[in-house]
Amino acid sequence: MMIPVRCFTCGKVVGEHWEEFKRRTQEDDENPAAVLDDLGIERACCRRMLVSHKDLVDIVSPYQ
Repeated sequence: MMIPVRCFTCGKVVGEHWEEFKRRTQEDDENPAAVLDDLGIERACCRRMLVSHKDLVDIVSPYQ
């Protein structure tokens, strides 16, 4: 649903980078790997948290 605040594996805070990652990859059409490198997300476990996340909060929120 919403991006987790911390990485499930290592516990590093990744939720604060979600808005910028989403904006830069979707609107500015930047390479996701380059954006993650620029944001300082280096571990594979943290990178997968952002790359594999599907934002469903706008779809599900009207039904709550």
